[in-house]
Amino acid sequence: MNGAAIRLQGVSKQYRLGTRGEKYRTLGETLTDAVALPFRRVGDLVRRKRSDYSKLNSTIWALKDVSLEIGRGEVLGIIGRNGAGKSTLLKVLSRITEPTAGFAEIRGRVGSLLEVGTGFHFELTGRENVFLNGAILGMKRTEIEQKYNEIVSFAEIERFMDTPVKHYSTGMFLRLAFAVAAHLEPEILLVDEVLAVGDARFQKKCLNKMEKVGQEGRTVLFVSHNVAAVTRLCTRAILLDEGRVSMDGSAREVVSAYLSSELGTAAVREWPAAKAPGREVLRLRAVRVRTEDGIIADSTDIRRPVSVEMEYDVVRPGHVISVFYDFFNEEGVMAFSAIDLDPAWRRRPRPAGRYVSKVWIPGNLLSEGTLFVTVGGRTMDPTIVQFQERDVVAFHVVDSSDGDAARGDWPGDWQGVVRPLLQWSTQFTPAGPQA
Repeated sequence: MNGAAIRLQGVSKQYRLGTRGEKYRTLGETLTDAVALPFRRVGDLVRRKRSDYSKLNSTIWALKDVSLEIGRGEVLGIIGRNGAGKSTLLKVLSRITEPTAGFAEIRGRVGSLLEVGTGFHFELTGRENVFLNGAILGMKRTEIEQKYNEIVSFAEIERFMDTPVKHYSTGMFLRLAFAVAAHLEPEILLVDEVLAVGDARFQKKCLNKMEKVGQEGRTVLFVSHNVAAVTRLCTRAILLDEGRVSMDGSAREVVSAYLSSELGTAAVREWPAAKAPGREVLRLRAVRVRTEDGIIADSTDIRRPVSVEMEYDVVRPGHVISVFYDFFNEEGVMAFSAIDLDPAWRRRPRPAGRYVSKVWIPGNLLSEGTLFVTVGGRTMDPTIVQFQERDVVAFHVVDSSDGDAARGDWPGDWQGVVRPLLQWSTQFTPAGPQA
């Protein structure tokens, strides 16, 4: 494998719709069907058999001819829309499911965090599950004991380690599962989008830990819709589309291509009333990026102003409302925040109805690259977050080569979170005669 930790060759996975997949029927299920069969109406049986026959002839390819080589110590991001095959790929590498065609070679102990509950026995306590997972990874008891206190400290559930995990909340389960996966030192760590279940503080804690794991030289495969986290953590990324690898390259290049395509985050996001994020006072309905001409656009000239507007409903009147934006660059660094300062509504309780709050970002301020926008709304009496949606829209800032932007005629790379066009002055004193 020439120093590679993982190599996939022509891996494909086919699922047949309407079947139980790879799950075997239990004796109880078989006996129940046998007892109930005489009491079923013939017409129902005929219709069901026709439906089953139709489904048996319907298949989908979750993965199709995926070939990859991932080096030791590499941190690979896997992005793509829902149903692209991201989770299926990790399940193949975790040996949860077998590929229909092709093969995968893996060198090293694999730790995985694919979904809440994977690898845990619900009747065992948190402490017992830590040792069970370590044993599955091939670790000695003394090795696990050395890591135990660190795992418990990270998970922040010391009081519940001797409680069966079937009594844990989803948040507690996630904390322990991630702590176990990250601290038992597998050579290869597979992490799916389960981090979205945790609160914002715990998500940040997990991302920091994953960054440290990557710096320690372990191989990490990270599936996420949080593309800002992908560019921060990963040196390389692949884009999956309908089970195929449509792009493989640096994380920044792949994320930019994803966002500029129809597969990724666009410059507009809208929600129907039934699915609008929010609580009892506020409901988010849309977020849009517009140019100064009012056109929705996913790219803007670095010299021109750009606006981001938030459309939301106040469904319960009489509250003071504050809405805000957070802007992140491709490395996951917050460039700046903006809070609603409109004097017409700054401290006034708002009546029920539809609102559109727009913020303008001046030209020659943003740096070149992709900006990801997080939006939020809260009541101020008391302060309660009504909604907060991360990376809900994105837009790309394109620098100018005309020489009248901040870079002037400099052709090379230009770092920085912002790129303001500043005033310059130069004072000249002619050289005098030589002394």
